[in-house]
Amino acid sequence: MAGLLTVDLEHPTPIYAQLDRGIRAAIATGRLTPGDQLPTVRQLAVELKVNANTVARVYLDLERAGLVQTRRGVGTFVAPHAAVPAQKRSARDPELRAIVQRCLDEAAARGFTADDVVRLLKALADTKGG
Repeated sequence: MAGLLTVDLEHPTPIYAQLDRGIRAAIATGRLTPGDQLPTVRQLAVELKVNANTVARVYLDLERAGLVQTRRGVGTFVAPHAAVPAQKRSARDPELRAIVQRCLDEAAARGFTADDVVRLLKALADTKGG
């Protein structure tokens, strides 16, 4: 997952939430696809320089949510049904609208415009193949 997932130790968002959100986003955008193996808890903890217990908690919560499956002695994998089909995504537009609104509100509070946000979103999507 090198380069696929990062955490910002200086960001006010807890590391747990950053990891959870990052893995969920990677699954939702197709950067992680059903059947892909995630690094071991220890590997990811070392790579990101975070506590292994934090990674283990994220994996457990993602498993409870049905997004990953852990096979004892083999590893943790993206669940077969984890990808959300396009027709179901459109039904979740209100959820996405709320996310975008929070983003715009926070950006405005820090002096950024909606155009600034859109420009950066496009740039990030271009670099991540999204």
